[in-house]
Amino acid sequence: MTRNILHLKDMYVDLMVRVLTNSIYEDSQINPHLPEHYDRDRREVGGDWPKVAHTMVGAKRLHNLADLACKALDQKIPGDFIETGIWRGGCCILMRALLGVYGDVERRVYAADSFEGLPKPQDEVFAADAGDVHHTYQELAVSLDKVKENFARYGLLDEQTVFVKGFFSDTLPKLKGSQFALLRLDGDMYESTICALDNLYPMLSPGGYIIIDDFGAVPACAEAVNDYRGHHGIKEPMQTVDWTGVWWRKRT
Repeated sequence: MTRNILHLKDMYVDLMVRVLTNSIYEDSQINPHLPEHYDRDRREVGGDWPKVAHTMVGAKRLHNLADLACKALDQKIPGDFIETGIWRGGCCILMRALLGVYGDVERRVYAADSFEGLPKPQDEVFAADAGDVHHTYQELAVSLDKVKENFARYGLLDEQTVFVKGFFSDTLPKLKGSQFALLRLDGDMYESTICALDNLYPMLSPGGYIIIDDFGAVPACAEAVNDYRGHHGIKEPMQTVDWTGVWWRKRT
């Protein structure tokens, strides 16, 4: 890309981040454990649950996602993009928007979610999830129809986005044989994280990128990541995004 086009791309990404996080109109937040009012610093690092905005990951993690997605496109790493755990769809909307910027009509964005909230913990199978309460928060359940409506608001609801509805243990094994250039895992729990790693990491292209959203926020998520990396001898260093997000690049 020429310097001018790169500048316009960066401006577009920045605008998308501002809109997706709603740092423009500064909506309040709905996490019952936090003050309701808008907090710019919290929104920047994804420290709240916005009332209206289409993502809760914050500006820093959105810019990280855009940066790695662009790297995958610039480096022509083969494969699609996928996020597991999409809430209102903001990260997937951003990835789909970047495919449009690059004029890429071949790749797809997979948006995997139950669209009914998180599963109840299976303590007897995944001890790290014992006592997990994510399933009790109805604020985390966003219907497929609502997510599709959000995509449509950006003019980005088309066949290049594949919605994968259901709990990961049921849906992700069905993606066997796919190829991905970028994985973004946002499942909070040990079960959701290890299931995504087991099923998707083998299909991540060499040189592809993986982002873990909840590594710093949820100890069970970090445990799943460390268990998987240890079991499979993954030595690539993890890079820190903010207080919770991390990423690494698969060995080429």
